[in-house]
Amino acid sequence: MNKNLRIIYMGTPEFAVAGLELLVENGWNIVGVITAPDKPKGRGQKLIPSPVKEAALKLNLNVLQPTNLKSPEFQDELRALKADLQIVVAFRMLPESVWDMPPLGTFNLHASLLPNYRGAAPINWAIINGDKETGVTTFFLKHEIDTGSIIYQEKVAILEEDDLGTVYEKLMNIGAKLVLKTVEDIAEDKVKALPQDESKALHHAPKIFKETGEIDWSNSAESIHNLVRGLSPYPAAWTRFDEKICKIFKTKFAVDQKTNKAIGELQTDNKSYLKVQTGEGVLEILELQLEGKKRMKVDDLLRGYKFS
Repeated sequence: MNKNLRIIYMGTPEFAVAGLELLVENGWNIVGVITAPDKPKGRGQKLIPSPVKEAALKLNLNVLQPTNLKSPEFQDELRALKADLQIVVAFRMLPESVWDMPPLGTFNLHASLLPNYRGAAPINWAIINGDKETGVTTFFLKHEIDTGSIIYQEKVAILEEDDLGTVYEKLMNIGAKLVLKTVEDIAEDKVKALPQDESKALHHAPKIFKETGEIDWSNSAESIHNLVRGLSPYPAAWTRFDEKICKIFKTKFAVDQKTNKAIGELQTDNKSYLKVQTGEGVLEILELQLEGKKRMKVDDLLRGYKFS
């Protein structure tokens, strides 16, 4: 196997770190890492590097942080690296002049079973929609986003107790192994990529905004429970209690229950439980963060706070 293949790796968040580390651990020749510019954060607006940059520097890799992927200066710098292959994991959309540059092409790791859940937030939406299965896909880039020919896919079960955090962790680790397998087979010319089956493009995965997480209590307890799971731990589903914003992280539901409360009205003994009547069934809140307080379990919150 030719491990001298010159590879450029592109990614920014934690999700992309595992794949980079696994490639280096297995002796692959990473000639450049492309990631987002450092961002100001916190009160002092100190510039903070991306997780991928931090990992790349620890691995003594060459890091590029372009502000404009179309700039001739960046593309000249990229061309000078003479990459045979490029890998994209959780990075921004590339211009054709970039993804078409290496002779072996550019492949992407996407956190869904494409063509289902094309878009920016595939993990969130699979859980929000109550799916029992998701997965990861490697595919070659082409013009339309998330539509290129599929190289490999790996399925992953979404368990009842899973939330965004746990599914993210599973897909990150399985995705890293799939990236490694894809590189190995491209190097040995074993890959036979196949076009996506458009009949399986059942759902989209648009970006998550604050309003996505606002709870509509007229929905069923089960659908609200899935919304909570799909946004926990971040950015979190939310509502208002006592005219305060309340983020909700963990719930359980009973579809066959009904209280004497109106839809959306809070029911509590102010000691051990918080329940809300929904459009169908009752949702019990188990972990939350009331405005001005830290995240905590309901019984811990109720030791020091009483709802009106």
